[in-house]
Amino acid sequence: QYKFRDLTIEELKDVNKTYPNFTFSMNTYTFKDGSQKDLLNFSGTVPVKYGSFYNIPIHLWILDSHPFAPPICFLKPTVNMAISVGKHVDAHGRIYLPYLQNWSHPKSTVIGLIKEMIAKFEEELPLYSLSSSDAARQSELLSYIAKITEGETDMKSKSKIGGGKTEGCFNKITVVGAGDLGIACVLAVAAKGTADKVVLLDLSEGAAKGGTMDFEIFALPNVEISKDFSASADSKVVVLTVNSLGNAQTYLDVIQSNVDLFRGIIPAISHYSQNTVLLVASHPVEVMTYVSWKLSAFPKSRVIGVGANLDTERFQYILTNLLKAQVLAKDAWIIGEQGEDKVPSWTSCNVVANQTEAMAARNSREKVANRAMEVLKGKGQRSWSVGLSVADLTDSILKDKRKVHSVSTLAKGCCSINSEVFLSLPCILGTNGVIEMVKLEEDPLVQEKLQSSAGSINDLQQQLKL
Repeated sequence: QYKFRDLTIEELKDVNKTYPNFTFSMNTYTFKDGSQKDLLNFSGTVPVKYGSFYNIPIHLWILDSHPFAPPICFLKPTVNMAISVGKHVDAHGRIYLPYLQNWSHPKSTVIGLIKEMIAKFEEELPLYSLSSSDAARQSELLSYIAKITEGETDMKSKSKIGGGKTEGCFNKITVVGAGDLGIACVLAVAAKGTADKVVLLDLSEGAAKGGTMDFEIFALPNVEISKDFSASADSKVVVLTVNSLGNAQTYLDVIQSNVDLFRGIIPAISHYSQNTVLLVASHPVEVMTYVSWKLSAFPKSRVIGVGANLDTERFQYILTNLLKAQVLAKDAWIIGEQGEDKVPSWTSCNVVANQTEAMAARNSREKVANRAMEVLKGKGQRSWSVGLSVADLTDSILKDKRKVHSVSTLAKGCCSINSEVFLSLPCILGTNGVIEMVKLEEDPLVQEKLQSSAGSINDLQQQLKL
């Protein structure tokens, strides 16, 4: 069952040498969505110095995509121990560490994880001793925790909604990243009402704060906040909004920092939602969509970026409502790169009697398009506006609308582009992502600009370490 069996075995041999007290076994683990898998796991104690030395009992589960996905980690307290909920441990004993969030093979190892675990536990001891009377009251809680850590969660207690469908059958969307953009996406998607459940995957270190804390205070129906990748299981769409906030000095360093962040996210997301559509909103969207495609190994149709969807909707609105050019608006698109290098284009043109009329019609259209682009330049892309665009795209995917959107898709083969780059192009979207790319009107100037964008993006991608 393990995709990288030899790598996994070699690493666990190293763990056994370093921590000979650990015991290894194969048991069934039950994920939050009720799915089950037989997984390698081990338990034992790690030495932690907190004034005196303490042996802290832990239990780690190794996913079948290891070493490209991090282990699932728990404390395993005895009857006379209680969990001290803190920055790195929740009430059920689940362990959260920066090392897990930033997991990236081959840099990340189980030995390195345990070393960080020890270091964090020495800053904040995760367990404390109970008196004999407290220990008796603790036994019931320990029984529940044991069910979680041993993969025996009672699924019979889960309620059924919508004619007996279980949770995994619903239209579920996961938003990865709890920054302003992630929160805006959750609010917009929830307001749209298309999704039966929206999961906000908060990968920030420590307890919920800021917007996520407010989500917990003012609970929204069908919205769940989690730090656990397994909460994303069986999502129909996963929206990626995370951006690294490292101390990078150059533009290339900033992008590489984002790539490193995605290496710890995409394999885990792909593991839990193997049939999902990845919708990338992280920056720069063209490069990060390419990175997501490479790391997930998904078909190109199921990895798309938000691209110029927002700009296109605005462009068509300006043409229709401000410039009163309704006829032009229905065939008008913003394509190419997000930002200053975006290009207006058309998917068809009116048939005219002769070349002179055709030239006049083209010149008239270009003048209107230039006026619309000037208006468009004054419109920024704030978190809430991108969130609305994301909700628009997820609505088309979940409802299988077959609606045309300008989204970042693999552009190889279009406009004589031969490199593997993602550019925004008009695409028909449905349940499985991109169904078909809509043919653009042939325009040498537009093709030249797209080829230029493709060349600069490809040069940048060649410098990245995937």
